[in-house]
Amino acid sequence: MAQRLLTSANRVSARFAFIFTLSLSCTYLCYNIIFYGGAVMTNQGYEGKRCPPSKNAGGKKLLGKLSDNNCASPDVSRSAGQRGSNEQSRPPASPGGHWADMSLRNMSVAQKYGNKKLPNALIVGVKKGGTRAVLEFIRIHPDVRALGTEPHFFDRNYDRGLDWYRELMPRTLDSQITLEKTPSYFVTREAPRRIASMSHETKLIVVVRNPVTRAISDYTQTLSKKPDIPTFEELAFKNRSLSLVDTSWNAIRIGMYILHLENWLQYFRPSQMHFVSGERLITDPAGEMGRVQDFLGLKRIITDKHFYFNRTKGFPCLKKPESSSQPRCLGKSKGRTHVQIDPEVIEQLQEFYRPFNIKFYETVGQDFKWE
Repeated sequence: MAQRLLTSANRVSARFAFIFTLSLSCTYLCYNIIFYGGAVMTNQGYEGKRCPPSKNAGGKKLLGKLSDNNCASPDVSRSAGQRGSNEQSRPPASPGGHWADMSLRNMSVAQKYGNKKLPNALIVGVKKGGTRAVLEFIRIHPDVRALGTEPHFFDRNYDRGLDWYRELMPRTLDSQITLEKTPSYFVTREAPRRIASMSHETKLIVVVRNPVTRAISDYTQTLSKKPDIPTFEELAFKNRSLSLVDTSWNAIRIGMYILHLENWLQYFRPSQMHFVSGERLITDPAGEMGRVQDFLGLKRIITDKHFYFNRTKGFPCLKKPESSSQPRCLGKSKGRTHVQIDPEVIEQLQEFYRPFNIKFYETVGQDFKWE
């Protein structure tokens, strides 16, 4: 009798254990379906608010300020100018498209959250070479903030100090380049040493042009302000019949590029200097600006889609962005018709400059084909 009672009890216990295990399994299965289904729906609902990854510390600080939940939309995070991203840059369908909007957003964000910093790069010369064009073209890049006026710090205002100089600069994000241009730096004897004392890592852009054409352009500009100055020929030569060129005249001396370059190379490595062809800047602005962007470590955002050739002025202009009713062309002082010079005078000056040009080509590793 006791044996039968024990066997019956074992059966009840086994049946209870089976039912209990089955109940737990069903509960676990239902829990997983409800939990993971809700998680998927939640992720889909918040997909647009996901924070994009950022390698830039300055960008992370900025993103923290832009949103209560420490997130920003993909458009805003890209506008922080993350040049370290592996993403391929996509040229805009038009200058008024995505990259133009990004540049405007970056400017606004930088003004609000950025800091004033000493420049990472300088356009140091040369006068009448095309420095204004390079500045206006490069400043449409969203990762560049540039000072519009020429501060002349390293030639005329050095005694005011670096703090004064820094205060002139536009506010920039950590990921952006601060840039200024003063063409007279290239021919100022003290400028290379002073710039090197600020930073040995400063990148230098020099825009050069056929020295004869540059001298004529320089004279044309001066003549527009002082109509009573002597003729170009009188200023260019001590004795024209003997082909004695007056190298004390600044318009002539600036074009002796190699003499000025030797001074810069005492303080900066050749790899820190980039030479832009003033001639190619007119015939192929996108190509020249592509090389400038490479030199500065920027994505090639400025392309041929940003330019059109203005036949009246004789040089390229930026196409009209959506935020403006007019295309962006350089001012009235640019593109003046040059004074007519006797071809024999031009030939004499070409002969004078030839040895200087050849040595300059050899030093910078480029043939500018000015002969």
